[in-house]
Amino acid sequence: MNSLLTVANHAHATLPLDVLAGLTVLSLAPFLLVMSTSFVRIVVVLSLVRSAIGAAALPPNTVLTGLALVLTLVIMSPTITQISHDAIDPYSQGRISQAQLIDRAAQPLRGFMLRQTRMKDIALFSHVAHQDVQSAQDAPTFVLIPAFVVGELRSAFAIGFALYLPFVAIDLAVASILMGLGMFMLSPPVISLPAKLLLFVMVDGWALVCGGVVSSFR
Repeated sequence: MNSLLTVANHAHATLPLDVLAGLTVLSLAPFLLVMSTSFVRIVVVLSLVRSAIGAAALPPNTVLTGLALVLTLVIMSPTITQISHDAIDPYSQGRISQAQLIDRAAQPLRGFMLRQTRMKDIALFSHVAHQDVQSAQDAPTFVLIPAFVVGELRSAFAIGFALYLPFVAIDLAVASILMGLGMFMLSPPVISLPAKLLLFVMVDGWALVCGGVVSSFR
């Protein structure tokens, strides 16, 4: 009887800690989504494509963000599965502690970020943080995250630059044709926007962009 009371009291004592840990994870979820997954690269590339087309408000931000979230889930699904298998399931069964849960959940995310991050960026931020890092595996998480984000932004802008070139070529061609015809009063975007939309639809642009950005991850 006494042992049962002890177990019950221990359960009541750990329940507030579990609730606090759950609330902490929920509050950090947007930060983790943006800073440690593929979301940054995807949403930047999609925004650059919209800017290159010239349709400032189409697709809306909600659509781009939703598409970026779906693609992020697709790319991160192996990592999420590993986190669930190694950390969440054992914790829900009471076989590991909260500290072990956090440590096990962080390892798959670190592995994903390390595959996308250059040692040069890790060295930069380890120098800023006054950390002596000999290899990428030894980098603390607070050094790895900014190095990963900088690398994602670099990759996104490189992809965006390649996507911009065909649309810039269309803009230049339309402007040259209008100038040659002496139609100075007609704004080039009035002609170039439908041409860019037609080209983008003919080559199935959104599928190509989504497939390309997904395949860019290691």
